[in-house]
Amino acid sequence: MGKFLKKAVLAIVSVIVIALVAVLIIWAPEIRAIRSIEQVGDNRYLYKMEYKAHYDLDDVIAQGIDENAKLLDYVVSKIVKGLPISLSKPAAEDTTGFACTSFQARNAEGGGFLFGRNYDFFKNPSLVTVSRPKDAYASIALTDLSHLGYGLEKLPDSFVAKLSALAAIYAPVDGMNEKGLCVSIMALPKQPSQQNTGKPVVGTTIIMRLILDRCATLEEALELVKSFDIRHDVKAGSGYHYMIADASGACAVVEFDLFDGWRTMIVEKPENQDYMHVTNHLLSPKYYTEEPNEVVGNPHSRSWWRYETAGSYLAGHDGVLTPEQAQECLALVHWKDLVWDNGMVEDTQFSNVYDQSALTLWLRSWNDYDSTVRFSLE
Repeated sequence: MGKFLKKAVLAIVSVIVIALVAVLIIWAPEIRAIRSIEQVGDNRYLYKMEYKAHYDLDDVIAQGIDENAKLLDYVVSKIVKGLPISLSKPAAEDTTGFACTSFQARNAEGGGFLFGRNYDFFKNPSLVTVSRPKDAYASIALTDLSHLGYGLEKLPDSFVAKLSALAAIYAPVDGMNEKGLCVSIMALPKQPSQQNTGKPVVGTTIIMRLILDRCATLEEALELVKSFDIRHDVKAGSGYHYMIADASGACAVVEFDLFDGWRTMIVEKPENQDYMHVTNHLLSPKYYTEEPNEVVGNPHSRSWWRYETAGSYLAGHDGVLTPEQAQECLALVHWKDLVWDNGMVEDTQFSNVYDQSALTLWLRSWNDYDSTVRFSLE
């Protein structure tokens, strides 16, 4: 009987060991990514991750996903690889208050260009993801972790709690790739693009990941955008436009015509100008207005005031800024403790300045203008 039990125990242990080895092999890249997630300095609400695990954008495209909930279901299924593991998902969130500012300007130090960006939204933790895929461009990008189920009381501070953060690879809100190409997203309330021309369908953030992974120039990015039907999640209550800028200084804003089948509209930087900027209202000549108009933008977020203020600063410096001046421009139009009707508080979650030549990101989090964190792709 003793020998039988010994053999049984050895058999069970062998099975467990084999299972653990299989898990380590199958999940090795994901485990490395999870282990790389860590808090940045003393900031409890800023995290970073190195991501080298495989992700298949062609498969995402084939799914035709155009809703955030469906994207999360897809991502979760890929993360758990078919096992009955449950990951937390975010509650539905109104994104109409999502108020941001982006610009490109010439770099006064060392040449090249700078890409600035304020991300203004409800107080949430952020994640910096440096991705280095084998078959695409490396990139550095920011994700609002509330989109992945996190919050001020739920942070990626343990191995299990970090699992959902792997989905950040599919959910950038701005970023820069190794070619110096930058992209960011700004909200347009009640304007969710629903393009339906028969082209492959991609959602709100997947188009940004595609741009970062596959495009080196503005021209390539615009061709890529035109090859898809871009659909924003109507349940989120908002649509979006995108600023794209490459390392040569070429820059444009991609918008969608809300009264003409969501036709793609491209607004390019004027040839005689070293800068371009955008906030939360349409710039396309068909809709552009100097007066606040809720049909084409977000007056509540003071979009027109921010556009004028940032524009005046950029023009006053002839579109040539040092990195410190780029942050000063962002500071002029930041949010601080803006209380909404639902009681939620909006802040500038982060202010980013990307050096498109040095491939460096300088980040200031939550209006802390005394602390700047540096990230690099090199």
